Amino acid sequence: VQLQASGGGLVQVGGSLRLSCGVSRRIFSNRVMGWYRQAPGKQRELVASITNSGNTNYADSVKGRFAISRDYAKNMFYLQMNSLKPEDTAVYYCNVDLYDTGVVYWGQGTLVTVSS
Repeated sequence: VQLQASGGGLVQVGGSLRLSCGVSRRIFSNRVMGWYRQAPGKQRELVASITNSGNTNYADSVKGRFAISRDYAKNMFYLQMNSLKPEDTAVYYCNVDLYDTGVVYWGQGTLVTVSS
């Protein structure tokens, strides 16, 4: 399985971006799909996740501003980011965790830069 993240870029404070993650093939195992980010000098952190049953989880710092969604028909999942802040600047990675098997897949990362 390969993941391809896209949609990053430069945006002004208060702007919006939508990140996309393409999954190379249909996955039937129980899984959690997530977006992580890593800012310069900081550890990678979970931003948002969604299970195959639709349960979502968000970091406190993005609640109310970001929304994760998935489209099984297109083998895609997304991160809609609104009201962006400079502290959202980071490389964003998509992730699929097949938690029953212990297998985790990562995308290559897409850079989001929020300018003030």
